[in-house]
Amino acid sequence: MSRRDRTAGEVLVRRLFAEHGAALLAYATRLSGDRARAEEIVRETLLRAWSAGAALSEDRGAVRAHLFPIVRAVATEQGVPGVPAGPMEMLVAVGALPPEQREALNQLYFQGRDVKEAAASLGLEAETVKSRSYQALRRLREALRAAEPTGVS
Repeated sequence: MSRRDRTAGEVLVRRLFAEHGAALLAYATRLSGDRARAEEIVRETLLRAWSAGAALSEDRGAVRAHLFPIVRAVATEQGVPGVPAGPMEMLVAVGALPPEQREALNQLYFQGRDVKEAAASLGLEAETVKSRSYQALRRLREALRAAEPTGVS
């Protein structure tokens, strides 16, 4: 590797850290529960991102979307237990729910309504909203357990 390539790589890594470092470190800390380990995860993530440089010339949101799965993969490789489902696994799991269960969760968790308000909004009995949300959460847990990486407890 030439000195010029090395300098360009350093500039890229510094730019990535300046733009995304705080978010990556926060995520890695949540995954690992340890700031020092999180810093190692972020360092390795940035090195991998630098190696794959072509994908990093896109807009800021696309770059961040590329970096977060790398953080998760590095954390998993380093044996961080209980790595939570990523956003894609969550979207797939929510998308697979029956529409009535998905709407109950939307009302309760995304619209911030209590059971009584959600029931009124949906034109249902409160017990029906409770039942649908319970079933939806149970299905999500099952789907996300199935999506967990093997070998991670």
